[in-house]
Amino acid sequence: MTLSEDSSSSVVGPADVAIARRPGGPLQKPPSIGDLIFIQDAAGTYLSFSWKDADRYGLGSTDLVGRPIEEVEFAPAALAPYLQRIRMVLDLGSPGGFSYLFRCGGQYLVFDLALSPILQVNALPSAVIVTGHLLYACTDDQAHLLLESPPRFSTLRGSGSIFYQKALTRVAWNIRHTLDLDAIWQQTATGLGETLNLSRCWVCAYPAEEGKAQIMADYRQDGAAECVGQTLDLPHFPYLQQAVSTLQPVSTTQIDEESGREMAILAIATCHDGQPNGLLVLYQDDEAQVWRQSEIELVQEFAEQIGTGLAHASLYATSRRQAERLMQQYHDLEESRRQAEEASRLKSEFLANTSHELRTPLNGMIGFLKLIVDGMADDPEEQGEFIEEAYRSAVNLNDIINDILDIAKIEAGKLEIEINPVKLDDLMDDVERFIRPQAEHKHLSFKICKPETRDPIILNGNYQRLRQVLLNLLGNAIKFTHEGGITVTTDILPRQSDQDKGYAKISVVDTGIGVSLEKQDRLFQSFSQVDGSRTRQYGGTGLGLAISQKLVEAMKGEVNFYSLGEGLGSTVTFTVPLHQHPVLIARQSEEEDADLADLADLADLVDLDTME
Repeated sequence: MTLSEDSSSSVVGPADVAIARRPGGPLQKPPSIGDLIFIQDAAGTYLSFSWKDADRYGLGSTDLVGRPIEEVEFAPAALAPYLQRIRMVLDLGSPGGFSYLFRCGGQYLVFDLALSPILQVNALPSAVIVTGHLLYACTDDQAHLLLESPPRFSTLRGSGSIFYQKALTRVAWNIRHTLDLDAIWQQTATGLGETLNLSRCWVCAYPAEEGKAQIMADYRQDGAAECVGQTLDLPHFPYLQQAVSTLQPVSTTQIDEESGREMAILAIATCHDGQPNGLLVLYQDDEAQVWRQSEIELVQEFAEQIGTGLAHASLYATSRRQAERLMQQYHDLEESRRQAEEASRLKSEFLANTSHELRTPLNGMIGFLKLIVDGMADDPEEQGEFIEEAYRSAVNLNDIINDILDIAKIEAGKLEIEINPVKLDDLMDDVERFIRPQAEHKHLSFKICKPETRDPIILNGNYQRLRQVLLNLLGNAIKFTHEGGITVTTDILPRQSDQDKGYAKISVVDTGIGVSLEKQDRLFQSFSQVDGSRTRQYGGTGLGLAISQKLVEAMKGEVNFYSLGEGLGSTVTFTVPLHQHPVLIARQSEEEDADLADLADLADLVDLDTME
């Protein structure tokens, strides 16, 4: 809110004319023109106060000095902009002048003021001395009109121009010492807006696209909506297009659609090496505002420095992005190299383990057959035992070779599985015949639990592959369990819809050595075992779980592993689609069974009493 020109000038300026033209009738003549002088700190607290007409308005220095400015009877009507001007005078060490509306008791008075910092030796100024005189008193309606828009400080001649030059020079210095583009955008908008007390200031990147500029920072004082991120189509803003094409300042006026006030606009392009790289758009809605040549030249000089800062920051940002891309490529290559080396190590380890696993049953076969060929069997019964051991070694060797062939097909993407109906009872009976002797040999319990249904449970899968999965999981369970036992359970999962035939979930639970949480992610990796040091102790190629997972997924199921940690056992579950959803028989609880038994006993007693 600019109310007059520089108080040091005796010439009536456009600001005075603007005040006289405000609606509300002719302004009152000042009842008196007296001298005013006071000292304030950065918070606005009066350190001393003297006014020739203080008594006329019921003011005393004891009522003002030392008290917070918010509590005194003589204070600026709009406090925040007034304190901002005091801080600028203190920061820059330069005087300034403006006209301002004060509240004095129940009245509103407009003063013409001059602020000067109180300089100190070897210390920054901390207080200002304010001198001035009363211009006029105004009614409440006139005061409200003056307060509708934020206060505007007129550009000062003489020492005032030095004031603004110092302020903008400090902003430019800060910008030149940063390479952060976001900081440059915002500091430019805030610096221009606060120093020149603009209604609004846009700082735009150019070109955001062909013939367009993007608003990167938005300084505003009138509560308008923020415009950051919006794109300006320059053909729709001829003055912006002209500023970019000519690299010359362009000033114009425009009626603001929201407030209906006339806006004075100054558009200046920032550039580097003769190429535009940004736009400064300054808005002033004060009726007295006229962009003078000295102001335009000051902002243009500032824009040149901003253009250089933007160019350097943009180059730095581009270099940094390229460096980040190169670094990311380096990390990706390093990760690929590490994975390749890990895969090579695992395959080498796998080959070493596999060669051992292949030789063990092969040596068993050769050894027992050699005993038979050399006639080392004492009787037919012992010879039969040798043949049986050679057969077991051959079966073991066949299983290992099948695992290797299966993983080769899986790795090559050539695994094909034929899906057919599979009866769960037949599958479990077959698995139990093979696994139970192995469990009993290690003195482990073995139990299979199936849900009670009115019709057989029929799976939709491949019998041989499901058998292979179960044998793999149960073989691991027996291998890594030393006491306790293994339990196989089957559950029928609820259907998601009437058309959904549902899934059966088969769980293999053991009381074995378990797996630590941090190692469980390696369980389903091909050629990998959780702990390579256990390979010699337990044997195996490390392919069982990986093959089982791929087989189950090929049959549209999924495998999951659960273990609370080492020594706490483990549970492996896998799902298989159902060929048809069975009808389950509701099982009664033990309490219900006991209640039914009691009712039966009671009925028997009643019958006996009746008979007697």
